Amino acid sequence: MLLYQPQSGYCYNSDSIFLYDFISSFNPKGRMLDVGAGCGVVGLLVARDNPKVELEAVERQSAFVEYASKNAEVNRIKYKIYHKNFLDFTDGRGYDYIISNPPFYHEGASRSEDEMLHGARYNLHLPIKEFVQKTASLLRPQGHFVFCYDPQQFALLCAAISDAKLRVVDVQFVHSKRDRKASLVLVHARKNSKSLMKVWPPFFAFDEDEFSEASQNLYKKARTHSIKCTI
Repeated sequence: MLLYQPQSGYCYNSDSIFLYDFISSFNPKGRMLDVGAGCGVVGLLVARDNPKVELEAVERQSAFVEYASKNAEVNRIKYKIYHKNFLDFTDGRGYDYIISNPPFYHEGASRSEDEMLHGARYNLHLPIKEFVQKTASLLRPQGHFVFCYDPQQFALLCAAISDAKLRVVDVQFVHSKRDRKASLVLVHARKNSKSLMKVWPPFFAFDEDEFSEASQNLYKKARTHSIKCTI
């Protein structure tokens, strides 16, 4: 998949690739909304590999709306993107899947002065409670919410998900190396589910100083080629 990205500022990273694979493991189909789409990488990869997905997206930064639209066009993927703040977004039909690689750095983290980076990284632009409540309001009965987040805030996430009458059903922690703390958590929650939480085996991105075999396989599956440019 060919992906145009900004010449400078925020670009997607391995988090998006890990999330794409996690979402695809549930064989998604039906109406899907990618929240905070950025250049479109997560949703477009999922839609490419799951032809029964009807992909839409919402993105508040105008530059990313342009990149995501262009990327959908060049990869010939049907796509509808809304230039809006997710918290102001409305829809009357509901979604089967809502997916997101949201801004998740907390307010105490070191902040970037770059406006695009700041908007893409820090959760004051999309606070946990409001993010989850809005998602729950847009999901259809039995709908799926699949996203990634900062593992240090996992307890806060679970509380917010429970308060929104959703249930966490699948979780996987991602570690850079076997002796390191988790750097990412992948979460699958559902509406009206009674399932108990399944904690998946941890994912290790590196083996010594090289990408792990699992990471290499994921990148081969994704087949992305990025071009930094101004459009």
